[in-house]
Amino acid sequence: MRPKSGWRPFLVQLAVVVLIIAAARMWVGRNAVSGEAPLFTSVLLDGTPVSLRDYRGEPLLLHFWATWCPICVWEHDTIEAIARDHAVLTVAMQSGDEAAVQAHLNEQGVAFPVVIDEDGTLADRFGVMGTPTTFVIDGTGEIRFVEVGYTTGWGLRLRLWLAGLW
Repeated sequence: MRPKSGWRPFLVQLAVVVLIIAAARMWVGRNAVSGEAPLFTSVLLDGTPVSLRDYRGEPLLLHFWATWCPICVWEHDTIEAIARDHAVLTVAMQSGDEAAVQAHLNEQGVAFPVVIDEDGTLADRFGVMGTPTTFVIDGTGEIRFVEVGYTTGWGLRLRLWLAGLW
């Protein structure tokens, strides 16, 4: 008797992997805040003062990342591209001081608005437990989507578009 072959074993294994990944993303994102986004004021890496209130009236992509996170580095080009068309604010959490983060951005060849969260205080306020974590906030300040882990550029753009409908 021949061993079974074909697509069925592959599809079962694929389904198991997808379920494990989905469960892991849900677990890591379980403490992320929902509802109204916590307001904060800070200073961008370039010295410009910034407040979450500055983005009222338009959807905002608030992206928590770290220099030591390989998936975050993989997403840098996507975040930079989205920042050309949409409001984007990123938070470099537990990644060192301004000089260390700037050196990382220079090394990667990317530029986007960055707030330094050296001790993770801001990440704690948003319930971030893993990187990357991305919040899509609508024009009224409500968190509409939270994504933990890699998310495609078109997926982020779709969420921003949907947040603009509220």
